[in-house]
Amino acid sequence: MGPLQFQLSGSPGDGPRSLTSALHERLRADILATRLAPGQKLHIAGLAKQFSVSLAAVREALSRLVADGLVQASDQRGFRVSPVSLADLADVTQTRIDIEGLALRRSIERGDEAWLESVKSAWADLKAVPHRYPDDPTVHYEEWVVRHRIFHRALVNACGSPWLLGFRDVLHEQSERYRRLSIRREVGGKLRNVEAEHKAIVAAVIRRDADAAVRALSKHFGITKEFVELAASRIAEVSRTT
Repeated sequence: MGPLQFQLSGSPGDGPRSLTSALHERLRADILATRLAPGQKLHIAGLAKQFSVSLAAVREALSRLVADGLVQASDQRGFRVSPVSLADLADVTQTRIDIEGLALRRSIERGDEAWLESVKSAWADLKAVPHRYPDDPTVHYEEWVVRHRIFHRALVNACGSPWLLGFRDVLHEQSERYRRLSIRREVGGKLRNVEAEHKAIVAAVIRRDADAAVRALSKHFGITKEFVELAASRIAEVSRTT
């Protein structure tokens, strides 16, 4: 099924706000998965017709995505998916290393045994599903994506700062599109061992070695950046076709 080829589900009593929230979540998911390509125009009237919602609901959903940093708005050009670039990738990666590294360090210092068990559980759940679809290795296995997000969040949940976690979550979403683009480069070229990268982070966390854990996390994010850079032609292709 192609992107946006469906109607929003809901009960007859659903009000405008619940429909707006459903539309926001669907568009957000399609942007993060790059089913809606970076730079792609988002036509309000077309989306309203596609989802059988009002123009106002579409505008509100898109405005929320602007606040999330996933959509850009222009008075003359309307809405479009936020573009990607190697310069933005470098900025997002380094800032994520700074912010998430700090959150991880604080979690290791402050986290109790329950937090440590939650990390181990999230790690076990992540290993239990494949990284890619066997019949299409250029696409992430969707359940892996869900568990991967939970795993990385579990690592930093004990940091004790809602503000730090909020900034971290924004950066995670921004980097997610790049990670989706990077997987296409792994096939037929240089391969990475994502499980080994995660294992190194978890091993350091279990030892409560904050320095080693932050180094492993930084290396993990850096490898993703390297693969996206190798896929630079893919980013250029996406930009040209939207």
